[in-house]
Amino acid sequence: MAPLPKLDRIDLKILAQLQKNGRLTNVELANRVGLSASPCLIRVKRLEAAGYIVGYGAQIALQKIASVLTVFTEVTLSDHRRDDFSRFEAAILRVDPVVECHLISGGYDYLLKFMVRSVEHYQETIEALLDQNIGIEKYFSYIVIKSPIIKPAFLVENLTAPQERS
Repeated sequence: MAPLPKLDRIDLKILAQLQKNGRLTNVELANRVGLSASPCLIRVKRLEAAGYIVGYGAQIALQKIASVLTVFTEVTLSDHRRDDFSRFEAAILRVDPVVECHLISGGYDYLLKFMVRSVEHYQETIEALLDQNIGIEKYFSYIVIKSPIIKPAFLVENLTAPQERS
């Protein structure tokens, strides 16, 4: 595996601009980062090839299309061998309503984020998971009532900015 190319100040500016607006034309992006179009495009292609840019997409207001319910679920596995984690993750990957899966340290093993149509849809989904015998010992569900703050991502520019004390 080749080492990742080192990012310079301009690469970080490119990533920050694309993170804010992935629909920028190459000319607009070049202007914002202080390059001409051709070198800018070369850098973007290099960042894509190196895996720093993993995709482009639209943020959709799902609630404008249909009713959507977010449920966070803590999952504890009954066994903790490497194969148990792999089996669980492989099964979860195939569950469309699971939009995030995090291996967690602490009182449980995984934190899952479900996006479902209703409580009934969530119940059907979790029961189908339990029926698969993928090692779930117990789970706790938390239905989201309101999400006053949702940020699409942690901004690249915050990774390189001096830390502020809160």
